[in-house]
Amino acid sequence: QVRLVESGGGSVQAGESLRLSCAASGFTYKSYCMAWFRQAPGKEREGVASISFNGRTSYGGDLQGRFTISRDNAKNTLYLQMNSLKPEDTAMYYCAAAAGLRAIQTFGGCAFRTWGQGTQVTVSS
Repeated sequence: QVRLVESGGGSVQAGESLRLSCAASGFTYKSYCMAWFRQAPGKEREGVASISFNGRTSYGGDLQGRFTISRDNAKNTLYLQMNSLKPEDTAMYYCAAAAGLRAIQTFGGCAFRTWGQGTQVTVSS
């Protein structure tokens, strides 16, 4: 069973940084695309960043330069380093895997099937 558990969210001031982590289990982690999505209240879920099995990355909107996605295949862990945070980055952040039963959302050239429960990021001005 694919399982994704996010951590690292919190409340910060604008301009500060956070690092999110996602612990993955139940599938061959190193073989699958992984990604971070986010959803703010009243808005649709959007792709933040994705990383392929071989390390190719893709970013949503203009996030590249402030956000960096990375993966540690030895630890089955996905990361999102977020710098220079802005109030508009406030959202629930979800880890996603291309492993699972049914493709739900595509982003960065991959089809994602499983999401974690999310971790809240709140940025105040």
